[in-house]
Amino acid sequence: MNRHPKNSERWKKIVQSFSEVSITVLADLVADEFVFGEIARVSREAPVLILKHRESTVLPGGGANAVMNLASLGVNVLPVGVVGDDEVGSLLLERMREKKVSTSGIQRLKGHITTTKSRILAGMSHTSRQQVVRVDREAEPLDDMHPALLNLVNTAREYATASDALLISDYGYGAATPRLLAFVKSNGCLENKPITVDSRYRILQYEGATAATPNEPEVEEALGIRIGHDDEKLFSAAKRMMTEMALESLVITRGRDGMVAFEKDAAPLTIPIYGSDQVVDVTGAGDTVIATFTAALAAGADTASAARLANFAGGIVVMKRGTATVSRKELLAAIDQYSATVSA
Repeated sequence: MNRHPKNSERWKKIVQSFSEVSITVLADLVADEFVFGEIARVSREAPVLILKHRESTVLPGGGANAVMNLASLGVNVLPVGVVGDDEVGSLLLERMREKKVSTSGIQRLKGHITTTKSRILAGMSHTSRQQVVRVDREAEPLDDMHPALLNLVNTAREYATASDALLISDYGYGAATPRLLAFVKSNGCLENKPITVDSRYRILQYEGATAATPNEPEVEEALGIRIGHDDEKLFSAAKRMMTEMALESLVITRGRDGMVAFEKDAAPLTIPIYGSDQVVDVTGAGDTVIATFTAALAAGADTASAARLANFAGGIVVMKRGTATVSRKELLAAIDQYSATVSA
């Protein structure tokens, strides 16, 4: 008897229940700017291309991309973070409001710039655009004594009390840190609720989180090891990470090799990549994965089902250009396609 149709129906029910879920997101909010230009000629001043500017666009990136993915999935998302008192900060807030996301938990700090990652893309009029360089304008990380942090904690506590889960998106800019998580948790507002973490540089410091979704290079850097294609090393690293962080579940993404989901007292679940391995753009894929994984956990899914849904979402988003999101409709269609494929 084929179990896949039964699994698919369960996954679809989880996705359909996303509209009943509320998630607080404590995040480093980043702006992803895309500057498009057509190749005009080679400069006489230096051996570089001259691009004729065609258009520019600013999209929510970093933790803001996780927020937008949750909104696209139909989740009631409550972002908590900071942006600068600048034009880019205004554009970020505008993009969120267009998605009907409340921005009342986001502070605008005077004298603070909004971290912006500008990608310059070049191409001819009838060819695909290729990224040629990225320019980062980074805000100074908020220090532990910054007055904005108390407001972040108080807002996160208020939102978390009324939420089904907390997602932490830490890009190293100070608005989402292990210390802030400890303060937010200290009043019991997150009792028995999933706390998921995506941290670029200090994932092992997030004691008290229940789940994490690092990619393989982040695991290697955190543990000071090299995994390569050795599954035994991967499983050993996951066990060590789960023990040190006291996690209930862990998902390690592996690019073209899909992902592996780990849960206490359960065998590792290896999930092949969904869709084509001829990826178009991986920008923000990790944000999509943790957003979908968190939404599923908040909706009551087990680790395996949440990881399956996150894998579908990741496979969809890497086939889109730029910082992109996945809709609930697209996720449901992916489940149907997967079910039809495995039942054939």
